[in-house]
Amino acid sequence: MEEGSINLPPGFQFYPTDEELVLDFLYRKASLLPCHPNIIPDLDSYVHDPWELNGKALSSGNQWYFFSQKTQDRATKNGYWKQLDIDEAIYTSAGKKVGIKKYLLFYMGEAPEGIETNWIMQEYSLSNSGLGCTSYKRRAGKKKLDGVEWVLCRVYERKSSQHGFWYDEDDDDGTELSCLDEIFLSLDDDLDEISLPN
Repeated sequence: MEEGSINLPPGFQFYPTDEELVLDFLYRKASLLPCHPNIIPDLDSYVHDPWELNGKALSSGNQWYFFSQKTQDRATKNGYWKQLDIDEAIYTSAGKKVGIKKYLLFYMGEAPEGIETNWIMQEYSLSNSGLGCTSYKRRAGKKKLDGVEWVLCRVYERKSSQHGFWYDEDDDDGTELSCLDEIFLSLDDDLDEISLPN
């Protein structure tokens, strides 16, 4: 089996929610618990350019998943990942905050004058409230700090529509609206606000 590929039954796809990524994979990794299934590999994400992830990371459609150790140096051979000012809290269905999702954009060249690309990374980390962020090893009944802070990364290339608008791979359902469709949809919204005389 090629590294990063998984054998799923026909008709099944790896399409986890943010909560599943944090609780079922990242939390178990950071706690040194076994992951079932153990399908997401460990990579040094900042050694590989995003287009080199195919065959190295877990591939699902046009998305790649992998674990990495958290670091401030996000430079690759041909560019660097720049963190955007977008942090999303991840909550369980019961309302408990369990993680944080950060967004990074890949730039070609050297910082800070690189050229923006369409590659996006979503970096998941554990929340400090209730879930530990660092791996522990048990020795003689005591927890020993391993010193590794793990993150789970999802990388994808965003696509440009014909009209210059961007959409996220997560939101793509295979259909694209034309200009006329968008106009008719906006008119439909306007009609809801208009009261017609009796």
